Amino acid sequence: MVRIVMLGAGSGFTHTLAGDIMQLEGLDGGEIALVDIDARRLRLAQGCVKKIAEILGKDKAWTIRGSTDRRKVLEGADFVINTIEVSGTKTIRFDNNIPLEYGVSQCIGDTIGPGGIFKAMRTVPVWLDVLRDVEQMAPNSFVLNYTNPMSIMTHAAMLVTDLPVVGLCHSVQGTSRQMAGYCRVPYEEFVWECAGLNHMSWFTRLEHQGEDLYPALKRRAKRSKKLWEQDPVRFDVMLHFGYFVTESSGHFSEYVPYYRKRKDLRRKYCRAEYLGGDSFYANEWPGWRKAADRRRARILAGKEKMEVGRSHEYASSIIEAIVTDEPFVFHGSQWNSGLIDNLPFDGVVEVPVLVDKTGFNPCHFGPLPEQCAALNRAHMAVNQLVAEACVEGDREKALYALLLDPLTAAVCSPAEIKEMFDHLFKAERRYLKGF
Repeated sequence: MVRIVMLGAGSGFTHTLAGDIMQLEGLDGGEIALVDIDARRLRLAQGCVKKIAEILGKDKAWTIRGSTDRRKVLEGADFVINTIEVSGTKTIRFDNNIPLEYGVSQCIGDTIGPGGIFKAMRTVPVWLDVLRDVEQMAPNSFVLNYTNPMSIMTHAAMLVTDLPVVGLCHSVQGTSRQMAGYCRVPYEEFVWECAGLNHMSWFTRLEHQGEDLYPALKRRAKRSKKLWEQDPVRFDVMLHFGYFVTESSGHFSEYVPYYRKRKDLRRKYCRAEYLGGDSFYANEWPGWRKAADRRRARILAGKEKMEVGRSHEYASSIIEAIVTDEPFVFHGSQWNSGLIDNLPFDGVVEVPVLVDKTGFNPCHFGPLPEQCAALNRAHMAVNQLVAEACVEGDREKALYALLLDPLTAAVCSPAEIKEMFDHLFKAERRYLKGF
């Protein structure tokens, strides 16, 4: 019988993860405690998770609790899943529009660049409070973080706690399935290896029945407009740097200085929505959030059917591996204790991690291709500065991070970046509790 606390219950992850957990054959049941500071969204989330338990016939095996105060449910938790969103949608226009005034166009803007750095400055101080509470009330728990910016959140955790913390995303497992489709091979027969940084990991091996799939994929990417248009930025990166990267074309275009610094380049390489649309996330996220709440209300009113399936998110399989001691390998963000040879050892990387009852055991990967490692290193410096800034409450270190951000630096001078930083800081001051 396990106790699982899910922080940020209004998140879109909640129903998926809770449903996955309750479908585990190795667990007889337990308690899922949902936490959200918004009482209305908490009620909707709790009602829907109870509905999932009923659909699965697990409503007697699982107790579903809810609280607006995490300290009321943290005591003795076995697992803590973090999906919080600090400030909700109140700052999204600042994160997007102020940089845009300086020529910095973001597609997503929540893990890197001006938007990602300021999201970290809002979120990490709250995250540190969470970790302090977990240390006090559930010191034997495993902490699974889904909140972005992932690398910065994980780095900050590694600086302040000895709790077993891992950063989880779906870009590796999602992209590996895309790659199997692009390469026209069954996923079950697809052999691949991947490592780097979250949203910036590299598929260094793509094989099927002993054949290297990269040469054929590169030929098709050059010749097939239909294939190219499915992922223009990532295919272009593959052709120039040799390897395919894990994050979507639109989001990855923010990680490098090449594709978003001029309108003509955005027209050439970027497309709508997740393929690189200007201000896509800022324009759509508030509506998505409201639509998700309306859908939950309709489900609870019996006006819409709740669909329950099993996702490829890692959380449930990690819990199963620890509880049942059935080893499982996933890709997660961990401290680079010599895991990737040619990346800094004082930062966070994304590598295969073996988990069993002993906890998280990150696996040595070896060196990345040097050109890929060089792109990663640029971001590790930014991540380190932001994490340290948030832990120390050091505004100047946060500014240094923005000065080093590859896209921002490709567009703006240092003086312009400082002015942008000050403008963002003033606009978001009430949400920057740690500063």
